[in-house]
Amino acid sequence: MNVAELEQKLIAAARAHPPSERVPYAFEKRILARLAARSTSDGRELWARALWRAAAACAALMLVLGAWSFFALRDRTPVNDLSQDLEQTLLAAVDQDQAADSTW
Repeated sequence: MNVAELEQKLIAAARAHPPSERVPYAFEKRILARLAARSTSDGRELWARALWRAAAACAALMLVLGAWSFFALRDRTPVNDLSQDLEQTLLAAVDQDQAADSTW
């Protein structure tokens, strides 16, 4: 169907039916103003929407990986106690200084 012909038919149908008294005053102007205001979206709105979706996806990924690491490592016993190795490495210099002071 031709767009111009359809437009003419719609205008003719609108003219054939006068506006009803039930419609509030300037109702169509308020609707058109809202539509015009909504269609002009700025880049900040798009970025905010995308970042909220990304935050939700990251939170879901964090929960899945946290549960996986918790259940995967729950049954294992550590072969080397890393905390003890770290403490011995950091305090090795202090132990050597105390041993050197006691020989004097």
